[in-house]
Amino acid sequence: MPAKRAPQTYPELVIDYHGERLAGVDEVGRGPLVGAVVAAAVILDPARPIDGLTDSKRLSAARREALDLRIREQALAFAVAEATTEEIDQLNIYHATHLAMRRAIDALPLAAEYLLVDGNRLPGHACPGQAVVKGDLRHPAISAASILAKVARDAQMAELDARHPEYGFARHKGYPTREHLDALVRWGPLAAHRRSFAPVREQLALFS
Repeated sequence: MPAKRAPQTYPELVIDYHGERLAGVDEVGRGPLVGAVVAAAVILDPARPIDGLTDSKRLSAARREALDLRIREQALAFAVAEATTEEIDQLNIYHATHLAMRRAIDALPLAAEYLLVDGNRLPGHACPGQAVVKGDLRHPAISAASILAKVARDAQMAELDARHPEYGFARHKGYPTREHLDALVRWGPLAAHRRSFAPVREQLALFS
């Protein structure tokens, strides 16, 4: 029987800010072939901590939705924003992701003074901050942002699934699974598909 892998540990997160307007920022939807990329920004209330915050991918759908409600009820401020399929195709997914993040930060009803952004790059916002690799596992504000973004994008995929059940969006959430790729071959791309992504671009060439 193989030995269990030890949980990965990260160095202590040192944050050069000590106020209450620290916003965690994260996105969901860089890898799918369809739909918007969704970002969220969350300023948690230090007086009302929320138990159980972690990377949204490590939570069940029911647990994510329960935490989504608690975050919306207890955070000092939150916002969810997106960059559309068209913007992804125009800008590329990297720049569209940062656009969605900037929109979420700007939509906060309480202006952030410092940002903690999941990943290894800041999104080019005027607000100071730092990028945090695996930040959704290392800071609750980023975890909260990942949960809001994931719940919002999954809801979009459920709506798309209701209109086009033959593609299976409720199951694979637009990621390039075998089921999704087979549906692309059989039915062709939808308007919501990202035309700049190779599997979609290849099918467009065949269907044109």
